[in-house]
Amino acid sequence: MDQERRTVSAQGKLQEADQHRVNGQYDEAVALYEEILADQSDHFEAHMGLGLVYGFTGLFDESIEELKRASRLRPDLADAWLNLGKTYAMLGMYEEARPTLEKTLQLDPENGEATKQLQFLKEFGF
Repeated sequence: MDQERRTVSAQGKLQEADQHRVNGQYDEAVALYEEILADQSDHFEAHMGLGLVYGFTGLFDESIEELKRASRLRPDLADAWLNLGKTYAMLGMYEEARPTLEKTLQLDPENGEATKQLQFLKEFGF
């Protein structure tokens, strides 16, 4: 029962944190993601959300670390790799972006965003 309550509580916090992230209320989102991770350190969605917020707020090293954690927790999920690849590309880390975006396409061959990102890299010689 205690595990069930923790899961429900984490889901509620996650929904609230995601809404704060979407609304640009980054401090509130970070606080909730961190609460979830304090209780469940391997919570994929909290790592993903936290990584996205860090990227939006200029904490790029932290963003990459959180997105890497998310990718390790769910290596079968294309979105985890896509978010990491897009972050690398945005930061000009093209050598890191290419294999990450290629991994996205291995998992989801129809992923238009990964295809677009890889085309951009190709056009600029990466």
